[in-house]
Amino acid sequence: MSGSYDHLLPPSWKTQVSAWLAEDTPSFDYGGFVVGEAQREAFLLGKGSQRAVLAGSPFVTEIFEQLGCEVEWHVKEGDWFEPVKHIATVRGKARHLLLGERVALNLLARCSGIATKSKRIKDLAKSYGFEGIIAGTRKTTPGFRLVEKYGMIVGGIDPHRHDLSSMIMLKDNHIWSSGSITAAIQKARSVGGFSLLLDVEVRTEAEADEAIAAGADVIMLDNMEGGELISVARRLRERWTGKRRFLLESSGNITETNLLERAINDIDILSTSAVHQSVQHIDFSLKIQMPKLDQA
Repeated sequence: MSGSYDHLLPPSWKTQVSAWLAEDTPSFDYGGFVVGEAQREAFLLGKGSQRAVLAGSPFVTEIFEQLGCEVEWHVKEGDWFEPVKHIATVRGKARHLLLGERVALNLLARCSGIATKSKRIKDLAKSYGFEGIIAGTRKTTPGFRLVEKYGMIVGGIDPHRHDLSSMIMLKDNHIWSSGSITAAIQKARSVGGFSLLLDVEVRTEAEADEAIAAGADVIMLDNMEGGELISVARRLRERWTGKRRFLLESSGNITETNLLERAINDIDILSTSAVHQSVQHIDFSLKIQMPKLDQA
């Protein structure tokens, strides 16, 4: 990719960093009182036992810049690294380094964990011959969605919709409340306009036919697996080819262990929460270096 990942971030993202710092030190900084303001250099180390993808460096840089520190990165955002790896060097006043330490490490651990998992699942699907899209879901952490969706992008997968305003998705509760799939789609189209895709969750082949006939752009075959998923997808394509244009999405309980049976090219999109829910964090640490004594 030729662009810089931090160019994706909205103007408001730096205020989130300020809020994280405020949350972590709401009153007195007792540890900062102990260490004072001597200029120090700290090494950011990628640890743990697994090869990992670095993700979250713009957030970490901003955390320390708001504290008057500077960060020099030695690993590029989105690159793999083998532990133990010297990821970056952070320079600034000792108490400021420690004010940012835990906020930065926690963020980097989760964002890199999401990117690593995303990259691993994408590569696994590709090794099975899957040519479609791997997408994360909206089952993100409140207040931390921007970081988690960013981690998916760095890991090379599709972030799916970011919020309720990004795309119209009609699920079972929408349909039941509206009375039918067709009624729900018609109401959504009346306000959504031409610029928003309409993704409809269905449980059966008959519901899929109704959604396609009513003009849905994406048909989510929810919790269909194995032979049922393959046969339904193929029949839908045969029946509607040349009549309607739509994408087929498979969702529900997609993991690395069962990916092989879902990674079929009759499906356009595999959407999963496995890339961010209960994802293993990547271990990082920040170590302040002892000042070198002048040699006599």
